[in-house]
Amino acid sequence: MFIIAGLGNPTREYEGTRHNVGFDVIDRLAVRYNIDVDVKKHRALIGKGMIAGQKVILAKPQTYMNLSGESIRSILDYYKVDPETELIVIYDDISLDVGKLRIRAKGSAGGHNGIKNIIAHVGGPVFPRIKVGVGEKPPKYDLADYVLGHFSKAEQELMEEGYEDAVKAVEMIVSGDISGAMNEYNRKKKEE
Repeated sequence: MFIIAGLGNPTREYEGTRHNVGFDVIDRLAVRYNIDVDVKKHRALIGKGMIAGQKVILAKPQTYMNLSGESIRSILDYYKVDPETELIVIYDDISLDVGKLRIRAKGSAGGHNGIKNIIAHVGGPVFPRIKVGVGEKPPKYDLADYVLGHFSKAEQELMEEGYEDAVKAVEMIVSGDISGAMNEYNRKKKEE
C-alpha cells in the first residue's frame, strides 16, 4: 500500500496558490482514479483506491503546511506503512521553473517547512518525493506572500502540464519504477 500525500493548506483562501500544488495533484489523481478524498481521519482528508494495480491512500493533511508531518505520521502508523518505500510526498518548489518536476527517492528539506516537519516526524529524509516547480520568488518579494499567491494565466497553463506529469510520475513510482520516473521527469528540464 502507498500513502500519497500532497501538501497544502486547508480552507478556500489557499485554493489555487503556489503552496497548494500538492493538493492540486492529489485532486487530479482522485479524478483520474475515481477516488473520493473526503474522509476526515488522521488530521487529513483521505481517500482509498487503486493506482497501477496498487492500493493507495490519497491524503491532504489539514494541519496547515508547517505541521504536515503530524498528520502523515499518524497515517503511516495506522496503516503500518514504511516511509522509505511506500510514502510519496508531493509539494511546491520555488527553485524549479513553473510546472517542472524534480523527483527524489530521499533528500533534505531544502528550506521547505512542511518537509522539515515531515522529516522530524518520520525520523529522517528517507521518503520519495515529487517536487513541483512554482517558479523563483521575484526579488524584494516576501517569500510567504509569493508562495501564498496565485498563478498568472500563462503560469496556470504550464502548471496543468506539470500536474499531468506529476500524475504520470506517481503512476510510475507506485508501479515500482522510481528510477524511470526520475529519468523521465528530472531529465525534461535539461532538454529544454
